Amino acid sequence: MRRDSIFYKLFQQFPTLLFQLLATPPSNADAYRFDSVAVKEPKFEIDGVFLPPENEGAGIVYFCEVQFQKDEQLYERVFAESSLYFYRNRGRFSDWQAVIIYPSRSIEQNDIHPHRSLLNGEQVHRVYLDELGDIHQLPVWIALMVLTTLEENQAAEAARDLLTRTREEVNEQGSRAIIEMITTIMVYKFEQLSRMEVESMLGITLKETRVYREIKEEGREEATVNLVIRLLTKRFGEISGEIRSSIADLPLPVLEDLSEALLDFTSLADLQAWLDRS
Repeated sequence: MRRDSIFYKLFQQFPTLLFQLLATPPSNADAYRFDSVAVKEPKFEIDGVFLPPENEGAGIVYFCEVQFQKDEQLYERVFAESSLYFYRNRGRFSDWQAVIIYPSRSIEQNDIHPHRSLLNGEQVHRVYLDELGDIHQLPVWIALMVLTTLEENQAAEAARDLLTRTREEVNEQGSRAIIEMITTIMVYKFEQLSRMEVESMLGITLKETRVYREIKEEGREEATVNLVIRLLTKRFGEISGEIRSSIADLPLPVLEDLSEALLDFTSLADLQAWLDRS
């Protein structure tokens, strides 16, 4: 289940959601913008960054990490990236804070002693979704986060309840966004079920929703990537990880063009030249 992308879609739809997890959110939380940023020397990207409005002077930048797998060097990476980005943009920000979202405490890295000052202070906020309370009592947007952590035998009933609450408590525009997110979570969580089975489970029709169209398109794209790599491997032998990654990043129309163009390639050099032009 692609939880990172689900959470970042949530933050794009509703940036103030992050601040609902904090005891002391900034007074101008509604004005924050969610984005990803790149830092050079060394080059790396930070996927989840909440940027304060630029027209209000230097503000606090919030870094967000959604972590659903064990990583014994997570804090080393997060603090290094956050500190370097803050250093490179010191004039824009007055301070930085980090929010780490875990499904439970068991996913947190074991050796946290070197980071005790940060973790025990006010600058780093650790959120454990399974400790936020009963999903039926949480605000709708927070409940969406918790829905991603539930087992299948609990998720279906919780999703139906969340759909009912959404229709009753949220305005039309927000309701559409939440329903899209619920269906996204459930389709990924129940990958073994057909569309009709997921529809029946939730009591809604997915066929015309954006999530169904996106997943259908995503399936076509993944199938085309696999086909192109198989054809190239058959012709030229093992393909490097770098080339595989470049192909996987291509949009579907370009992938389809590549599937035709590769028939004329005589070497991997032809493939690389084609990728450089695309």
